[in-house]
Amino acid sequence: MDTITTQSPPRWRTVLDRLRNWSLANSPWLVHYNSGSCNGCDIEILATLTPRYDLERLGVKLQGSPRHADVLVCTGPVTRQSRDRLRRIYDQMPEPKFVVAVGACGISGGAFRGCYNILGGVDEVIPVDVYVPGCAPRPEAIIQGVAVLLKKLQPDRAAEIDRLLVEAGATGAALEEEVSDEPNAEPLGAR
Repeated sequence: MDTITTQSPPRWRTVLDRLRNWSLANSPWLVHYNSGSCNGCDIEILATLTPRYDLERLGVKLQGSPRHADVLVCTGPVTRQSRDRLRRIYDQMPEPKFVVAVGACGISGGAFRGCYNILGGVDEVIPVDVYVPGCAPRPEAIIQGVAVLLKKLQPDRAAEIDRLLVEAGATGAALEEEVSDEPNAEPLGAR
C-alpha cells in the first residue's frame, strides 16, 4: 500500500521566499497610472516624492515600467477607454503585486460618478489593497497609505515605519482614520 507523504519545501526555497519578501517590503517600486482624473491627485502624488515629504525614506521608488513595479498607484475614475489599459498594466506587473487607490475618484468615481463613460472606482476592474480617500488627498495621507501597505507586507517592521512617519510628520489620528483597507461608501469632499 502506497502512502503519500507531504514534504515541506526545501530550506533554500524558504530562505529565498523570506529574502524576496524582505526586499519587497524594504524597497517597493511604484508605478503610477491616471485612469481619467483631473490631475489633482497626480500633483499630490508627485509632491510626496519631493524632498519636502521624501517618500523615499521608506524605501519607495517611482518606476516607469509596470514590469519592474511592485505597487500600482492608481488615481481617477475608471473610464471605458482606460479600463483595458488599466487591466493590461495590472497583468504586466510581476507577482506579488499590490494596488493603492488614491483619491475619491479612484475609490468610487467621485465627482464623475454617474457620467456616461465612467465605470466607477479602480476596484471595479482590479483588486485594491489600500484606499486613500480625499479630493485631492494630502501628501501625508498618501504616505500613510503606503505605510499601511508596508505594514501589511512586513508586520515586524511596523515600529520602524511608525518612527519614520513621525520624522516625516505624516502621522495623526485623522490620517489613520482616513486611510483604510476598505473603500468608503461615500467619497469624501474637498479638504
